[in-house]
Amino acid sequence: MSPAAPLPLDTLAQQLTALGMEHAASALPELIETAAREHLDPSAFLGRVLTRQLERKDERRIATMLTLSGLPSGKTLETFDWGFQPKADRRQLDALATCSFVRERQNVLFLGPPGVGKSHLACGLGVKAIKNGFSVMHVVLDDLLHALKADAAIPPARLKAKRYLNSALLLVDEVGFRPLDRMEANLFFRLVSARYERASIVVTTNKHVRDWPEVFAGDEILTTAILDRLLHHVHIVHIDGRSYRLRELDKLLTPPPAASPPPTNPLRR
Repeated sequence: MSPAAPLPLDTLAQQLTALGMEHAASALPELIETAAREHLDPSAFLGRVLTRQLERKDERRIATMLTLSGLPSGKTLETFDWGFQPKADRRQLDALATCSFVRERQNVLFLGPPGVGKSHLACGLGVKAIKNGFSVMHVVLDDLLHALKADAAIPPARLKAKRYLNSALLLVDEVGFRPLDRMEANLFFRLVSARYERASIVVTTNKHVRDWPEVFAGDEILTTAILDRLLHHVHIVHIDGRSYRLRELDKLLTPPPAASPPPTNPLRR
C-alpha cells in the first residue's frame, strides 16, 4: 500500500480552522519548518501544534478577561516598586498570588494610608487571578454603589447575573474615602452577605476597621455585621509607608542645587 500523498499546506490550515484551531493554523508554516529542522517525530510535532493552539487561546482569554474586569493596565505585582515600599510584605503577597484564597472563597483586606500602593497590589492580585482562570471585577466603591442603587429593585433571581455577584473575585477600591448614607451602607451589607463564603472579595481602605462605623452611616450594628462576614475568612495586608504620589510631588517641589560660583583667578587684582 503506497503512502498517502501529503496534503497541501493551505488544506491543512483550512482543516485546523474548521476544527476551531485558528491559532495553530496561522502558525502552521513555522511549526512545519521547525519540525523539519529539528527532525521531530509525528507525536512531538502534533504536541507542538496543540501547545501553540492552547497558548494562543489562553492569551486571548486573558486579554478578554482583563478588559472585562475593569482592572487598570500596568498594575501588576511585577511592576510594584518594592524598593520604595519595603514595609509591604512581599512573602505574604507572593503567597496570595497563588490565588488559593480565591479557590477557598476567602477575602483580602488592604489597610494603609492613601498612596502607599494598596490599589496597585490589589489589582496585581486580580491579574494573577485572571491568569489562574478566575473571573474578576474591579470597581471603586462609589461606582459599585451606583450600580447597586440602579439594581435595587431587580428580583434576587435576576441579580445573580450581575458581575459584582457572579465574579469569582470582586475588588472593591477606596472604601473609607467618604461616609456612606444608610441606604448605601445597607446595599453594601447585602452585597457582602450575598458573596459570603460563596466568592472572594478584596477591599482596599484607608480606615482601620475600628473606624468603619463612621464610614457606614454611624451604624455600629450594621458595621459589625459587615465586618463579621468580611473578616471571617480574611488575609489582612498592612502597608504603612510613604506615598508614591507625594514622592513625585516632592521631586517637583525640590529646588535644583545652587550653581557653584566660578573659580577666582589668583592673578587677577
